[in-house]
Amino acid sequence: MKRPVYETAAQAVTRIKSGDRVFVHGGAATPHVLLKALMLRHTELNEVELVAISTQGEGYFAAEEYQDAFRINSLFVSANIRKAVQENRADYIPIFLSEIPGLFTSRQFPLSVALLQVSPPDAHGYCSLGVSVDIAKSASKVANVIIAQINPNMPRTHGDGLIALSEIDVLVAEASVLPEISMGEGDPIAMKIGQFVSDLVEDGATLQMGIGAIPDAALSCMGNHRNLGIHTEMFSDGVLPLVQSGVVNNSCKTNNPGRIVTGFVLGSRKLYDFVADNPSVIFMGSDYVNDDAIIRQNPKVTAINSAIEIDLTGQVCSDSIGTAQFSGVGGQMDFIRGASLSKGGKPIIALPSTTHDGTSRIVSLLKPGAGVVTTRAHVHYVVTEYGTTYLFGKNLRQRARSLISISHPQHREMLEKACNERFGTNSFSLYH
Repeated sequence: MKRPVYETAAQAVTRIKSGDRVFVHGGAATPHVLLKALMLRHTELNEVELVAISTQGEGYFAAEEYQDAFRINSLFVSANIRKAVQENRADYIPIFLSEIPGLFTSRQFPLSVALLQVSPPDAHGYCSLGVSVDIAKSASKVANVIIAQINPNMPRTHGDGLIALSEIDVLVAEASVLPEISMGEGDPIAMKIGQFVSDLVEDGATLQMGIGAIPDAALSCMGNHRNLGIHTEMFSDGVLPLVQSGVVNNSCKTNNPGRIVTGFVLGSRKLYDFVADNPSVIFMGSDYVNDDAIIRQNPKVTAINSAIEIDLTGQVCSDSIGTAQFSGVGGQMDFIRGASLSKGGKPIIALPSTTHDGTSRIVSLLKPGAGVVTTRAHVHYVVTEYGTTYLFGKNLRQRARSLISISHPQHREMLEKACNERFGTNSFSLYH
């Protein structure tokens, strides 16, 4: 049996060579100890490709001074690399989260090295990928060299995130604090949207939601619900009060009843302590969590997702502001589709009616270059602070009228004019 060697971070990253493609563990598991050591080698290396999804913490590795040595090729654009991508010093791969593991395991996208952050090993010699299993599990299976930071602050989690010491080539034992995200103060607009979203959630539903003001607001409004379950690519602190009160008990789920299923978590230390050695929460790869064939087996799947803008026909842009890449495709379509195929399921797009500067998010046409993440054929419910509309089965004119009804009042005249110019003023189809 292969035995890993223990080295310092500086020694460990000497295994990375020019031209290598290096997977970087993401989310709160971003291995900054290893990344910082790697950056110190920038004068020795060139054309090292860094592949990751939603890294957290400082984005020093995307600094201009390192661009000749390292090129980020991101599977999702997180805030810490957004500037580099928008300035064309880094790249973005549009891909469904459910399909990333297959990209790795098919060897279509071979990985030279994987930089991981794991929990200390148990008595049987197994470490845990902790708070981020998602695509890290598949990367750990196929990378030629595995370098892992063993961090006592990384919680040991249940599910499919185990990795044997014998699978790791180099271990770096060093404690570091995991990145945390705060829930922030309550936003009145988000609270209005959250209440409308909560009103759509039925007792016994299985929830998927992301991170941010609107998901947190929606969760905070669900205190009187009963028997909710969770099957989601990620969750944050907003879930904890519902678990503690018994609102979330996962009793109605078909898949993994009694357990929360997730790919990763991102939040406070309280959240990381909650998932530590907690058998009621299982972490799985995104090829399982985001598989719509798995998602649809649960009852009343209610998928709560956000958008940057939506046009009058229902096309949803969630990953860019025009040509400026903002985030990524992620798992939105996986869950929109999974929820729509679930018995009693409800796919929801929730967004404020305007941007911070008052620009309408409901638009006659998407900005030139905008990415359509969710097509108009997939959209069902759309929610703003002005209400809820249901687009599925409606024609283009009906959709436009429905979306205008939940737009900001200051923009309705403009949108009505655009609607009439595009679809005419015949109202027959609105009522028959």
